[in-house]
Amino acid sequence: MTRTQFGLRRLAVIGVATVALSGTAAAETIVIGYQQIVGPFVAAIADGRLDAAAEKAGMEIDWRQFSSGGDISTALASGNVPIGVLGSTGIASSATRGVDFQLFWILDNIGKSEALIARNGSGIETPQDLVGKKVAVPFVSTSHFHLLVGLQQVWKIDPTQVNILNMKPPQIMAAWQRGDIDAAYVWPPALSQLMADGKVISDSEQIGAASVPTFDGLVVDRGFAEENPEFMAAFTAELGKVYADYNANKAAWTAESQQVQGIARMIGGEGPGIVEALNMLSFPDAAGQASPEWLGGGATNALTQSAAFLVEQKQIDSALPDYAPYVNASFAEAAAKAQQAAN
Repeated sequence: MTRTQFGLRRLAVIGVATVALSGTAAAETIVIGYQQIVGPFVAAIADGRLDAAAEKAGMEIDWRQFSSGGDISTALASGNVPIGVLGSTGIASSATRGVDFQLFWILDNIGKSEALIARNGSGIETPQDLVGKKVAVPFVSTSHFHLLVGLQQVWKIDPTQVNILNMKPPQIMAAWQRGDIDAAYVWPPALSQLMADGKVISDSEQIGAASVPTFDGLVVDRGFAEENPEFMAAFTAELGKVYADYNANKAAWTAESQQVQGIARMIGGEGPGIVEALNMLSFPDAAGQASPEWLGGGATNALTQSAAFLVEQKQIDSALPDYAPYVNASFAEAAAKAQQAAN
């Protein structure tokens, strides 16, 4: 899609506010899609700092919560959402299918925050007990990727021997309560609530150590980013500040803190559960974002390996020869330089 096409589509779908009677143009509204994940990003949505950054660039943000990465990918492809949250496998899948975006911020290194949990009374004590059981997971998510990696590469179990069901987190919670499923691979806040009546069998830190790490990231429509550099700079600079604040003052993010209560307000859950989920994740600062470990190379490698696995699982027909064009470290680099200058 050309930049002109994207601009015309944004006029029709997202909408540029009309000129007010005073003759002053109102701010342009853009839709940003997010999911039920925990971290500094969601805290920054809750406290309004990202809205304030957008206003400096003459824009307003319409925050939309989606229940899965698949829904956000569809919205990105249609042009309804120029910026959205996707997991690493979702990014690889969407890029392969032709969605023209760039990964510009690593929201979190997933680690222990995505886990395979068995319902008490299900008879599942080890991964080998999964054979013949019903396991729910959101398809084409990072959880789905690591569930399949775990089954095939780590535990040497044929996935066809497990009844793997495609469910979004709210559906998983409902099915769990009804006793319709035996286990689930999912993330907080659903994971935190399921742990009250379940047992963790494995997690993405363990499985990632045997394959590649999974992560959540922010992606932006390529044309939108090219047309709106001022917004992108202000937005990522503010992300850099909140990530630095978390890493420097993690102990202050208590269950009663404004930051944690803001996350709970945005995605649901209780303060203690949010803190528990935060402790399962790691959040690279702006300099870390731009480093070879992440946007400087590591993310491209993770996308490449994720795509290869998706091909193997017949989730996509073929992988792209190179995923580097779908990763953009420039905004994180600028945010890191701004932080260095401020310090």
